[in-house]
Amino acid sequence: MDQRLIDLYDDFEHTHFDRRLFLNRAAKLLGSTAAAAAILPLFFSNDALAVTIPEDDPTISTERLSFPGATGEVKTYLARPRESAARRGSIIIVHGNRGLNAHVEDIARRFAKEGYNGLGVDFLSPLGGTPAPELNSDRRASDLDPVQTVADAVAAANWLRGRVDSNGKVGITGYCWGGGVVNRTAVADPLLSAAVPYYGAVPAAEDVPKIQAPLLLNYADPTLDTRIGAMLPGYEAALQAAGKSYTLHTYEGAQHAFNDDTQVRYHPEAAALAWSRTLAFFGEHLS
Repeated sequence: MDQRLIDLYDDFEHTHFDRRLFLNRAAKLLGSTAAAAAILPLFFSNDALAVTIPEDDPTISTERLSFPGATGEVKTYLARPRESAARRGSIIIVHGNRGLNAHVEDIARRFAKEGYNGLGVDFLSPLGGTPAPELNSDRRASDLDPVQTVADAVAAANWLRGRVDSNGKVGITGYCWGGGVVNRTAVADPLLSAAVPYYGAVPAAEDVPKIQAPLLLNYADPTLDTRIGAMLPGYEAALQAAGKSYTLHTYEGAQHAFNDDTQVRYHPEAAALAWSRTLAFFGEHLS
């Protein structure tokens, strides 16, 4: 896809949130508003492509629960191993800007297959929850209070630590908007065992010394994801200055959202490598 269209969408999704403006600008590149309207859905997660681990997989159990968060009752999707009675590590999965979708729920099931409690948290709960895909809603996570969102993430971690099937160790991973939440939760929760942000905004440099959890940072090619890529040198410098435990990976040729196998920016090689690194990292810190 034309890099100019990808850049236009990134500006739409993270800066101006104006669908008409995106369509007008894309139409100038594509030659018509109809072509622009046809290209926009390719950037959204296609739920029909989301399932790699089916909900009826006999080795896992899934359920929809809620926990008391800082903003009230917060909805979740929990996937866990079905037969194992052992206490295990838990992983919070933080969705992107548009909420808890089928792709994030599938990631929770992938972690359950690996022996973890995988918790997809619906951080849009204060706004009424993630809308159904067919509603085509513009409700998005960027409308939330960021301080309260992080407080909900810390509440989720505490809720997981208190479960009878928990070994007390909680990790967190998230994508795009969710990657930024992961970075800020690492600042806010000193008990966090591991944090793996994917292409998310970085915390303020003055907050980096508060991070206690080891970090695995998975980011797109900085020459393609220029908005986020420009943040990385300063983040890495702050981590080094504070003596923090971290590993930073950038993936050559991979766009922002390269892990999402339900949309046009998916990069299968980068996603597979990042996933293998993520599993190894959580295996080291959550067992």
